[in-house]
Amino acid sequence: MIRITDEIELDESEIEETFIRSSGPGGQNVNKVSSAVQLRFDARRSRALPDAVAVRLMRLAGSKLTQDGVIVITAQRHRDQARNRADAVERLAELIRAAIPPPIPRRATKPTKASKERRLDGKAKRSGVKAMRGGVKFD
Repeated sequence: MIRITDEIELDESEIEETFIRSSGPGGQNVNKVSSAVQLRFDARRSRALPDAVAVRLMRLAGSKLTQDGVIVITAQRHRDQARNRADAVERLAELIRAAIPPPIPRRATKPTKASKERRLDGKAKRSGVKAMRGGVKFD
């Protein structure tokens, strides 16, 4: 079990890991060892996440989300597989933690009197500048 918060724990069977060759440093090992990790997590079908959190998670994932609702995280910062795996799992956990709090609803506000006056003063000044651009009239 991967602990996200006190209420949310992911079962490791929900996460699919594939080990691929990393493009980063590694010397002669880089062409022989599959040290990078590609982690896949199906956010749509996860039983551990409440529906509202899953929806926010998919919105937050952005380009990491496939059309099937699977989040793909590739970790290749480190030279060894174990550290890359831990990094990928931690990045997924951070993404889920960011999706947990519901968005704060926007409260409608009215502009202040001073801001209205500043806006109208700016418009009047701009109007005067444009009015001066007209052609010259001779009497």
